[in-house]
Parts: sequence; structure tokens; C-alpha cells
Amino acid sequence: MKKFIICPSEKKYRTIEDQFYTIGLIAAAAAVFLYPMLRRVRLPPCWFHLISGYYCPGCGGTRAVRALLHGRLLQSAWYHPFVPYAAFLYLYFMITQSVQRLSQGKLRVGMRYRNRLVWIAVALIIGNFIVKNLLHYFYGYILS
Repeated sequence: MKKFIICPSEKKYRTIEDQFYTIGLIAAAAAVFLYPMLRRVRLPPCWFHLISGYYCPGCGGTRAVRALLHGRLLQSAWYHPFVPYAAFLYLYFMITQSVQRLSQGKLRVGMRYRNRLVWIAVALIIGNFIVKNLLHYFYGYILS
């Protein structure tokens, strides 16, 4: 895996997994801190949907997060399949990396970055966009 120099004078290297782990820890701390405030916030409607009547690639993401936080996995996957996919990858990555780091590298179980995981995410987003708009166009379903 590629390593990135973070301190040229000391030749210290960080892998992409180190960077993702740091970002993951910051995101978890921010989520714990901001969650009580964000529960009261009402987001504006999607402009793409208001103007065109069709769903944008991100439509359903907020509802999917809300459903996932309430333990409704299938409903979350229906609203936007990327959300449970990303949540699973995040949890698996953070847990396996934590185990590896706490064992000081003795247990080499940490999940590694793979480009195919990103391509799966892109396919989920595009697939969600196409399927929901085709259903809306041909059948007039209101997919809420």
C-alpha cells in the first residue's frame, strides 16, 4: 500500500488506512457531539427534484440515514442503498483497524483500502438514481 510522508525531516510515513482511521475517529466524535443538535434541524427539499420532478443521485440519503439510526435497515436500503453500505464499511473498517492497532500489529485483521469498494459505492449511487427514476417515469410511483 502507498505510504505518505507526513514529516519529511523525520521520514515518518502514514498509510491511507492511517489517514482514514484518523478521519473516522474525528467523524465519530463529531457525530456524537452534533447528533442532539442535528435532530432538530429540518433540511430544505431537493432542488433537483422540485424543478425536474425526478430524483437526484443523492435523493433519499437523509431519509436513509434517519431510518438506519432507528434500526430500520431494509427501509434505509430502499431509500438509498449507499447509506447502509457506507455504514457497514465504516463500522467494519473502524473495528478491525482498532483491533489491529490495540494489538500493536500482532493481529493483522485491519481492513485495507481497495478501489473496488469505491466503484461499488459509485454503482450503488448510479443504480439507485436510474432505478428510481425509471420507476417514476414508467409507473409514476412516488418513491418516498
